Amino acid sequence: MAPLSSYVSGVWQVPADEGAPLTDAVTGVEIGRISSSGVDMGAALEHGRRVGGPALRELTFHQRAVLLKRLGLHLREHRDELYALSARTGATLADSKIDVDGGIGVLLSYASKAKRELPNDTVLVDGDVEPLSKGGTFAGRHICTPLQGVAVQINAFNFPMWGPLEKLAPAFLAGMPTLVKPASQTAYLTARLVELIIESGVLPEGTLQLVCGSTGDLFDHLTEQDLVAFTGSASTARKLRTHPVVVGRSVRFNAEADSLNCSILGPDAAPGTPEFDLFVKQLVTEMTVKAGQKCTAIRRALVPAALMDAVAEAAGERLARVTIGDPSNPDVRMGALAGLEQREEVRRRLKTLLDAGRIVFGDPERVEVVDADAERGAFMSPVLLRADDAGRAEPHEVEAFGPVATLLPYDGATAQAAAEQAVALAARGQGSLVGSVVTADPVFARRVVLGAAPWHGRLLVLNEEDAKESTGHGSPLPPLVHGGPGRAGGGEEMGGMRGVMHHMQRTAVQAGPSMLSAITGRWTPNAPTTQTDPHPFRKHLEELRVGDTVVAGPRTVTLADIEHFAEFTGDTFYAHMDEDAAKANPFFGGRVAHGYLVLSFAAGLFVDPDPGPVLANYGLENLRFLAPTFPGDELTVRLTAKQLTPREDAAYGEVRWDTEVTRQDGAVVAKYDVLTLVAKRPERPEGK
Repeated sequence: MAPLSSYVSGVWQVPADEGAPLTDAVTGVEIGRISSSGVDMGAALEHGRRVGGPALRELTFHQRAVLLKRLGLHLREHRDELYALSARTGATLADSKIDVDGGIGVLLSYASKAKRELPNDTVLVDGDVEPLSKGGTFAGRHICTPLQGVAVQINAFNFPMWGPLEKLAPAFLAGMPTLVKPASQTAYLTARLVELIIESGVLPEGTLQLVCGSTGDLFDHLTEQDLVAFTGSASTARKLRTHPVVVGRSVRFNAEADSLNCSILGPDAAPGTPEFDLFVKQLVTEMTVKAGQKCTAIRRALVPAALMDAVAEAAGERLARVTIGDPSNPDVRMGALAGLEQREEVRRRLKTLLDAGRIVFGDPERVEVVDADAERGAFMSPVLLRADDAGRAEPHEVEAFGPVATLLPYDGATAQAAAEQAVALAARGQGSLVGSVVTADPVFARRVVLGAAPWHGRLLVLNEEDAKESTGHGSPLPPLVHGGPGRAGGGEEMGGMRGVMHHMQRTAVQAGPSMLSAITGRWTPNAPTTQTDPHPFRKHLEELRVGDTVVAGPRTVTLADIEHFAEFTGDTFYAHMDEDAAKANPFFGGRVAHGYLVLSFAAGLFVDPDPGPVLANYGLENLRFLAPTFPGDELTVRLTAKQLTPREDAAYGEVRWDTEVTRQDGAVVAKYDVLTLVAKRPERPEGK
């Protein structure tokens, strides 16, 4: 392999020196070199801000989502090549799929969520209108707009593809360009990933850059509009977080660092139960997938004291069946660590852990491997430790970032005491990315989850009910937060739209209703409306405007209507049918119309019956019945186009209508949003 190039300022740049060697984790053979020498870090950041940022901000959320989907599908076509390159990092095919397919899956997941949850606009409205005056002429609303800097991501060696993509997706959707700085050991896989992306031409220029090698003076050029997302050791995170520019300019800094994750076996999960088997299987999986080099792997297995022997024996038997060696061999279940230096680091950490416990499976110095050289390659046996004194500090403070876990006992005279002790031990980790509790006891599960939640970013409750479809202890998922408090870095990544909003500035805007409508693209109560001719339901999507309104009615509600509706639907609730009982109700004082009768009459008033651009009514949201409707009341409905959302890949879009039903005395009896799908104007054939 040639020296890795960086992609900055729109060009591939070869290092200015020979750089440091990169080796194949399986064979130990040098496969390339890496250096960032010659890269102008300041110019790279400025290129992202001046070229990539404006190009992204011109696009709507839905347009960005389309590009993410297109990129994910493009990368799918190159999976075999990426798997092969991933094998050189020591990853088995199963490991590679977690990294490669997982990264692609994040792109596709975010693309899908964006179309469902974000507007087809360049501004994101956060929350409802906040009235700020009695007369309704002054109000406030929060908006989110993209930071006008660069999202700098510094990644760890263990997930050279998933790591960059899970950070890129929310940043790109938010409208922020990204600069990727991968860890050196496995940077060749990230570099090829970026090559494939750049070659595809899917992303606008400047929205993705790559620096291979050290960060150099990168942090000296950060501004208050930039953002840093770091994954790595807690010590490096502290160093970067306290960089004078980061501190002085309040640069947003998200860290995912060391994590002594735990898994707790419930007292009910005795040998022979499904939960006991699930716990042991999950523990072994987390020790051996990616050779234990996962920030989410189980480091502490908390077990009822009476079950320590049984768990140690069962886990040892399962570990003994794990074949270690060259990942290209289909029989191999665990590959190599990322490099010889990483193996030595794990061995050093193990020596410290042995001060508190003993090995019940494995030998850190020797391992039998298949189709490989155990010394030239970075191979290591899984090592399971047992520390019978759970109060010792070492298992709760020292992380061996490899195929290593420690069994720790907990006990208690009562079920509540046992849960409390398990939670206390979990908290000794000082903050973790993920924890799990394996139990069929809902009382124990609740106590542990609520007690351990303040120290964890994610908690998995595993039992027979969810085991078949559970993605497992160590699998972060795009819709959920990935991060954790304390030692784990105090940051959050992904989390669906939470991850997108992390890359945006939330701003409170105070203005009159018409200005708020213009700024947000959503109609604001008390803003001007336009009663149009023709009926709004006769307009195609492009012809509608926010504020278009139809007022219809009145219609009188009779007692016969109420009784017919009750008989027809079967809803004979006493407030509709029994005058004496209804009078005794503190809310009504007499018979009232069904709420759904009010909605039905409202629809009958505002619907245009003929075929037209409105294709379907697909739901109501935020429905509230605010005042009763009595026999003899007259209902009027006002329908106002509140938000227009064209769909990029369809011949229609969504229209959200603010709907208000009032009585003859002006009281609002019902308020809700009607959602309709409205056709776009048909395209004319060429030449016509």
